[in-house]
Amino acid sequence: MKILVTGGAGFIGTNFILLMLHDYPDVQITNVDKLTYAGNLENLLPIESQPEFSSRYQFVKGDIADSTLIDNLLSEGCDAIVNFAAESHVDRSLEEAGIFIRTNVWGTQVLLEGARKYSLNRFIQISTDEVYGSLGPEEKFTEDFPLKPNSPYSASKASADLLCRAYFQTFHLPVIITRCSNNYGPYQFPEKVIPLFITNALENIPLPLYGDGLNIRDWIYVEDHCRAIDQVLRKGKVGEIYNIGGGGEKTNLAITQTILEKLNKPKTLITFVKDRPGHDRRYAIAAEKIAHEMGWKPMYSFEEGIDKTITWYLNNRSWWEKIKRGEYKSYYQRMYGNRS
Repeated sequence: MKILVTGGAGFIGTNFILLMLHDYPDVQITNVDKLTYAGNLENLLPIESQPEFSSRYQFVKGDIADSTLIDNLLSEGCDAIVNFAAESHVDRSLEEAGIFIRTNVWGTQVLLEGARKYSLNRFIQISTDEVYGSLGPEEKFTEDFPLKPNSPYSASKASADLLCRAYFQTFHLPVIITRCSNNYGPYQFPEKVIPLFITNALENIPLPLYGDGLNIRDWIYVEDHCRAIDQVLRKGKVGEIYNIGGGGEKTNLAITQTILEKLNKPKTLITFVKDRPGHDRRYAIAAEKIAHEMGWKPMYSFEEGIDKTITWYLNNRSWWEKIKRGEYKSYYQRMYGNRS
């Protein structure tokens, strides 16, 4: 199987590529990534050191909104696109919404046109539970839940999902959409809450917690998400949507306290900051559909996953230190102030 993976130098894309090359000797992957702030080729260094992987992998620096590039790549032969490429941080979308529209909407349309032109077998759109908006205390997102995005980021992802639906309905393009809950694990850019708080705690820097810290998210370890995508790619029904959840609902405050306890750091490092606009109160995923149709379920509990994640950041300090000392430092200071 020849797969075009977009955004494969980012967090989830990296983990997906490493999983696929490891588990399937017949898989060949072309990874196209623009290498914006969150794209990091160091993530994929393990491929270069293993000839059995590197012979089945190529990297192309490029933009998914570049129709000429995408046409050239697909003309070389491809069975499926797995579209991870996206501007994905809510805070950044509040500052620069335009780049989210360009990549997440226009870029997706370029990929859809390419998949249509070359009659690909599968187009997997990696979306998010944030397209559904916020939940009450008891509900869970099902696949037919109405779309009510509350940030420019989630609105751009909802728009892309609707484009995918339209290409399936109008052109019978074999599109499948996945919507996952909050991911965490190795290689996550340290602006997201879990790697930010782990790395801040290791440096004894305050942990900036929005509002009262009681916003709830359903957390999933990234390897579990990637295995679910693999199942959808191979067994999913075209035209369908599959929710992917970890069954690990936690408040942001509970996450913060867990990280501090595991690192033996004081709770005085918690610093409550002004809540961001449009901050959804609760997300929770109903993942019965993918479980029933494909037998998928998470392998890792939150407790197991957070231990693996903390261990990875402890063992890869040079990876995240370079990020936080470079471009990310100025962004961190702009968002939260210089609290070091």
